[in-house]
Amino acid sequence: MSNRKLSPFLKVVTIALLAGVGSLGISLLVGTTKLDRLLGIQKPKGESAKTVLGRAMSADAQSITPATDRMNEVPKPFQGTIVYQAKLKANEKVIALTFDDGPGPKNTEQVLEILKKNNIKATFFMLGEMVKYFPKVAKQVAADGHVIGNHTWHHWYFKMDAATAASEIDRTADIIYKTTGEKTTLFRPPGGFLNNGLAQYAKNEKYAVMMWSEESGDAERRSPQVPMLVKNVLKYAKPGAIVLMHDGGGNRSRSVKALPEMIAGLKAQGYRFVTVPQLLEMQTKEESAVTAAPPVATNHEHSIHQ
Repeated sequence: MSNRKLSPFLKVVTIALLAGVGSLGISLLVGTTKLDRLLGIQKPKGESAKTVLGRAMSADAQSITPATDRMNEVPKPFQGTIVYQAKLKANEKVIALTFDDGPGPKNTEQVLEILKKNNIKATFFMLGEMVKYFPKVAKQVAADGHVIGNHTWHHWYFKMDAATAASEIDRTADIIYKTTGEKTTLFRPPGGFLNNGLAQYAKNEKYAVMMWSEESGDAERRSPQVPMLVKNVLKYAKPGAIVLMHDGGGNRSRSVKALPEMIAGLKAQGYRFVTVPQLLEMQTKEESAVTAAPPVATNHEHSIHQ
């Protein structure tokens, strides 16, 4: 996410908005992008980000229905650990697409449409504040059969004490469950920072701290053009890879445009797509099979038993 500061006027508008609708918290304390860019909203001429956000929030608020329980639990060996990729056999061509910083009213919905057309399930690491303001989109992610992970409430990077880290993660887990019915044991630290208190708290709570083994580069300050985003993913694809992309945190139109090409290219390489829990389950099964297999007799052992 960009670290550019809000203009004084936009700060006033944003603070007024927060007073009226609650704490959107899109990092006023640490400096952020303009509100509309952060949400990935292309607003009509003459409309403020506040107006567009208010309309989207109103539509979402009317769509909330009671959640239903669904546990997306990772295999026990991975709970409380840090994971970068699954360790699979070279011929096991599976890969997991992951999306961070949503849900949003535009980019996430477009990503969902592309995934549905290709019959692909992915993993979405959501911000609590975004779930709060766009519950309809969060619910659609769950309804489409995708897995939801915890990405904290505010997307803060700075070092925090245990109480703050607990609040960032627990509040997000709570709103994800109340909104979508999903109980998640997946956590991804914002920015991949592992030493600011968040990852340690997540590990203590038996989350699998999910990093990534390759990324498209769509969150760089100067996001590459679509062909480079596609190339970044296809070039480094490998069995068990976890791919980092973004459906929130700004205007992700390039990510959306690149996604169909990425999928087509990965399919052409023989890959199929799974969620993060499925990927880790595959590794667990492979390791269990190796452990359970009888030892191979050496020539010496074979001659003794004859």
